Amino acid sequence: MTHQQINNLLASIEAECRHTTRYTGIQAFKPEVMEAIAKVPREEFVPKSYKPWAYENSPLPIGNEQTISQPFIVALMTDLLCPEKDHVILEVGTGSGYQAAILSQLVYRVYTLEIILSLALKAEKILKRLGCQNVESGQGDASGGWPKYAPYDGIIVTAAATHVPVYLKEQLKPGGRLVIPIGHPEGRQFLWLIQKDKQGQFSSQNILPVAFVPFTGALSTNDM
Repeated sequence: MTHQQINNLLASIEAECRHTTRYTGIQAFKPEVMEAIAKVPREEFVPKSYKPWAYENSPLPIGNEQTISQPFIVALMTDLLCPEKDHVILEVGTGSGYQAAILSQLVYRVYTLEIILSLALKAEKILKRLGCQNVESGQGDASGGWPKYAPYDGIIVTAAATHVPVYLKEQLKPGGRLVIPIGHPEGRQFLWLIQKDKQGQFSSQNILPVAFVPFTGALSTNDM
């Protein structure tokens, strides 16, 4: 990557952030989030044939009918988590590993699960090669969360579910945040922020329309 590529990407993310303020209420992402975007080499997470477009502000195919998310969306979802240095985060849907790598720059520990074995193995290799030592990867259906390491300060879901899995809400710490796209493959999807207050009560906020690949795991029925 070159400084110009990074600067162009950051400028594009910043412009889209301003453009979507009417939806999100966010005029600028946290400096530390943008620093993480600048630091992580996105070209490491895309197939060789797509490397020339690695620093475009757009999603790209990574195989198995999956994509690496648009950098703006990665920045937005990361920002909505309000990550802190002592936080422990669960990611549902490792995909390429890019989102986990971004989070690894910002929090104490990242646990990430991927249901597709080939993607899980590839992402784990890349994350290790890049020195993301505070990321633990696993393979399996994460719709039930990862109880072994719960509770979490934040949970991020990188595929569209039809509803909020109850176990993910249960595995949030008081004061925790869950960022998840909700919708049906044939219909509209929206990014939601679910917050759990200190008394364990939940509130939800519709952030903006999105387009994610569908969640492929089994989900527990739950209302938002």
